[in-house]
This record gives sequence, structure tokens and C-alpha cells, in this order.
Amino acid sequence: MGSYIVRRILQMIPVVVLVTIFVFLMLHLSGDPITLLSGGGEALDQQQIAAIRAQYNLDRPLPLQYFIWLGKVFRGDLGTSIVTQQPVAYELKSRIPVTLELGLFAWLFSLVIAIPAGVLSATRRGSLEDTTATVLTIGGLAIPGFWLGIMLIFLFSVHWRLLPPFGFVSVFHNPIEGIKSQILPVIALGLGGAALNMRQMRSAMLEVLAQDYIRTARAKGLKERKVIWLHAFRNSILPVVTIMGLQIGRIIGGAVVVENIFAISGVGRLMVQSILTRDFAVVQAIVLFISVTVLISNLLTDLLYAYIDPRIRYT
Repeated sequence: MGSYIVRRILQMIPVVVLVTIFVFLMLHLSGDPITLLSGGGEALDQQQIAAIRAQYNLDRPLPLQYFIWLGKVFRGDLGTSIVTQQPVAYELKSRIPVTLELGLFAWLFSLVIAIPAGVLSATRRGSLEDTTATVLTIGGLAIPGFWLGIMLIFLFSVHWRLLPPFGFVSVFHNPIEGIKSQILPVIALGLGGAALNMRQMRSAMLEVLAQDYIRTARAKGLKERKVIWLHAFRNSILPVVTIMGLQIGRIIGGAVVVENIFAISGVGRLMVQSILTRDFAVVQAIVLFISVTVLISNLLTDLLYAYIDPRIRYT
């Protein structure tokens, strides 16, 4: 197992490098950050612009710029923001915990809703509960996250005045206010994943319930609850685990939209602001954070396979 983890970590390195190279090139094709910062070249003279370019290595060839940035990253230096003149690590320090907390609760919300609903829908196939769950699932998959977020604000904040429309309070600092501030963004961020997980859970459960060993367990006189949760559930959860791991990236990507709708100062909102101002160093650091997070979540998902199913062994 240890050698497998080491191999996977080594395989992550070229993936991260390729992703950062692609984003680096796209950013430089989008325009010149110094021109935007200087108001189209009118606020600063040419000598000042040249000095700023030299300060941020923007006067170097593109390949050299990238390798300078990469070398700093390996030394733990993510660079300096062109806009705020602050170290990028300082900019991310207060933002990453916000996005991780929001994403964690959205992920847990999708599981808490999806797994019981999927099991119930599969065990009562064709019933009213199954039909209702299917309709809600289709709706959850069809509704865009940004539209859902706006509707939630309109209903629960503007119309009924039950929950705050924007802002973020950590549950770990103030549980009551934290729950209030996160209910709407968590629903907007996690509902699509809940719908997808529910459909996958239902399909996997129906397939397992049709197996011979399930019929044998029932013929032996086991209670239906034990048949479902001890025999069927564990074998049905593996396909769902795959979706769960892949949804980490989807949730972090969705945070870009949700954080802007609810005015949450997380990584997603910072990324949009940095793209608009062409703050290359900040965007590069955020992409690095997202790519590493997704790769680590995929590795943890694979390791979870072996824990759930003893037949799976990594060497």
C-alpha cells in the first residue's frame, strides 16, 4: 500500500505541472496586467511601467517566467499580488478555510440526502416515494446552481426574511450564526451532487438486490433490514464512492459561482476578482490549490475502495 501511495503522488506531479502550464499560457493570452493596472498606460509613464514589469519578471520570455514561478513554488513562495502588493500566501490564508468549510458541508449535505433517499427509492421501486425521489432528482440535476442560489436568496432572505442573504460565519467560531449563514450556499452548492449521488445509489442498489446472494439471505429468514444494510448496502456503495470522490472537484469549481452570489470571501470569489484584474500570481496559486486538492481527493477515494471492499488490493 505504501509503494502504491508513493507512485500515485509521483504521478500527480506532471499532472499539476501540465495544468499550471495551460493556465499560465491562457492568462498571458488574456492581456497585459500592467496595462490594466496603469489605466491603459495613462496613469504611469513608460519608465514606471518598465520598472513594474521587471519587478514581476514580466519582461522575461514566457518559458523563463513560468520556471521562475515554479522555482519559487518549490521554495514555498507563491509570489506577490500585483493588485494588493501582498504575498499570495497571505491572500489565500484566510480564504482557503472558508472554501474548504463550505465545500465540506456541501459534500456532507449531498451524502446525507442522497444515500438514504437512494436506498429508500430502490427498496420501494415503483412506489410514491420512488416517483417523488426521481422527480426531485431530475429537478436537482436540471437546475443551475447560480439560479438556485438567486431563488434561495429571494425566498428565504428577501421574501420570508429567515436567513441572511450574504456573508459567511464559521460554524467553528459561532455555531448558530454559522449554520444560518451557510444553509443557503450549502444547498445551492450541494443539491446537484445530492441528485447525482441519489440516482447512482438507486441504480447500484437495484442491481445488487437482484443478485442471487440477496435472495439466499432472504430465503434463510434474515430480516429485511439486515438484508439491505448488511448485505446489499456495502456492495452498492462502491459506485457511489467513485462519484463522491469526483464531486470534490465539482464542489470546489461550483464554489466560484456560489461564493460570488452569496458574497462569501473564499477562494472562488478571489479567483473571479483576480481573473478580472489579471492578477496572474493569485490565479496561478488558486489553480495549484484546486488541482492538488482534486488529485488528493481522488487518491483518498481509491484508498477508500480497499477499506470498503477487501477484494481490492493495491501493490
